Amino acid sequence: MEAIKHLPPFSKLGDILVADGAISQEQLKKTLAEQQYSGERLGSLLIKLGFTVEENVYRGLSRQMDIEFLDNDQVLEASEDVVKIIPEAFARENTLIANRLVDGQVVVAMVDPEDIISIDNLQKLAGKKVIPALATPSGIRAAVEQLYVRIRKASDVKDVIGDLQIFAESESDEEGMVDMTKADTTVEDAPIVKLVNMIIADGLKERATDIHIEYQDEFVSVRYRIDGVLQEVMTPPHSSHPGIISRIKIISRLNIAEKRLPQDGRFSIKAADREVDVRVSILPTVNGEKIVMRLLDKTSFSRSLSQLGMEADFFRIFKRNIVQPYGMVIVSGPTGSGKSTTLYASLSEIKSPDDNITTVEDPVEYHSSGINQVQVKPKIGLTFSAALRSILRQDPDKLLIGEIRDGETADIAVKFSLTGHIVFTTLHANDAPSTITRLIDIGVPPFLVGSCLLLVMAQRLVRKICTKCKYEYIPDEFEMTALAMTEGEKARWKDMKFYRGKGCVHCRNTGYYDRNGIFELLEVKGPIKRLIFDSANQEEIREEAVRRGMVSLREAAFRKIAAGTTTVREVLRVTVQEYDD
Repeated sequence: MEAIKHLPPFSKLGDILVADGAISQEQLKKTLAEQQYSGERLGSLLIKLGFTVEENVYRGLSRQMDIEFLDNDQVLEASEDVVKIIPEAFARENTLIANRLVDGQVVVAMVDPEDIISIDNLQKLAGKKVIPALATPSGIRAAVEQLYVRIRKASDVKDVIGDLQIFAESESDEEGMVDMTKADTTVEDAPIVKLVNMIIADGLKERATDIHIEYQDEFVSVRYRIDGVLQEVMTPPHSSHPGIISRIKIISRLNIAEKRLPQDGRFSIKAADREVDVRVSILPTVNGEKIVMRLLDKTSFSRSLSQLGMEADFFRIFKRNIVQPYGMVIVSGPTGSGKSTTLYASLSEIKSPDDNITTVEDPVEYHSSGINQVQVKPKIGLTFSAALRSILRQDPDKLLIGEIRDGETADIAVKFSLTGHIVFTTLHANDAPSTITRLIDIGVPPFLVGSCLLLVMAQRLVRKICTKCKYEYIPDEFEMTALAMTEGEKARWKDMKFYRGKGCVHCRNTGYYDRNGIFELLEVKGPIKRLIFDSANQEEIREEAVRRGMVSLREAAFRKIAAGTTTVREVLRVTVQEYDD
């Protein structure tokens, strides 16, 4: 470990900064003149006037006090074992953090190394002699946020790993699931097994829906999709990549030797009180194989319609359509937009012992009591269409189809809805009007589409502002311009309060925590039915729907801004502009 460097001290901070080239002599004179009136510290005033940056000032102070300066990278490089010498609460309160050990003494990055009282208290807490070093306040705060979070997370993950069990799908359905927790592992494999377990366990803890593992030039990138956005969480060395790939292939029952073709597999996880189904996709790229694992929580479904974020008027429209005795309700949107959650909430709302409710899904995302759930298995011929043909002989009342993917499935679903049954299903489309044209494009005749449809609902998920670090702010010109759909809308936003998240430990410094739905509901009635019968395009359907009061996805998202639930930037990320400039 390097000894601490002692730099020659200067008598005045201004002289040091001029000598270092951080400011000019003219800037120093202007600042000193301003200081006579403001009484502020020279360093703070130089930063405020824009003559220099925080790091330059603190470097100068370190030379003035003849104390080592630690830049932001050096502060962040501290070992977690050293950082936890100082309790987190004390580090936060006094803006300091342990950096390294030198001959049994602890070097501590501080903003005020001359605070004798804090140093004395620190030595009692740490049980070691303290060597103060200087660092910027922003650098210390960032390190405190990141490093103490890692320490807490590592502790939690270790607890989870101890209970983690991994089960692979057996070669034959009769054998059920095979415990792979310790299968096919040797002493040499143990570190990789622990790393894979940690990646999975950490993903569960952080509420990840997907885990991405990809090979980069100098490291392996591990990213979690949290609240719909990918975040890099760790970068293992690139030498670990083959081992990670092999381990995941083993537990997914995939071909380890095949590196040229895509492969799909699955395994299950049991951890504490949770059971999670993991869908694995392996894709060969020019840099090596990339893995994406989708985490599907198989615990019992507990959400109700009222928890999805629907406004009162949307809720009334949706509720009156899902209680109809027959017809079709379609929820559309991209992958990961919460379609299945909405459909299960609908079934939970209307299910009763008087009805035979059956679902056909791939995969079964939620387990729900009182509902017969069928898992599609294309390998053995149990496709959506094959399952639906059998279900028609099961005397069903209500049916949920996980997704309409082809013309045959669509045809059976439509006929089912026209013979006295209610059908809930999903379709990949951008909005409600395009869902109708997409259904026709799949091969369903327009007269059948118009006859069977009750409601089409497009939806998206927007991230909610973290309640722990939420604060009010004034939007910049870009945000205000982007918000204004028309000139008349500008006045609408003039007196509105806007909020965003500052970023904290609770939200992983993103400013967001959890998600809420935004919805576009199109009831298929009267004029809309006639347009469908006449094979109208989606723009004609949209115009008529808007005339009849349909609220667009962008307008629904604006309601969330007005309620202080989400941010302007999030709305711009998730929805598209619907009007010409």
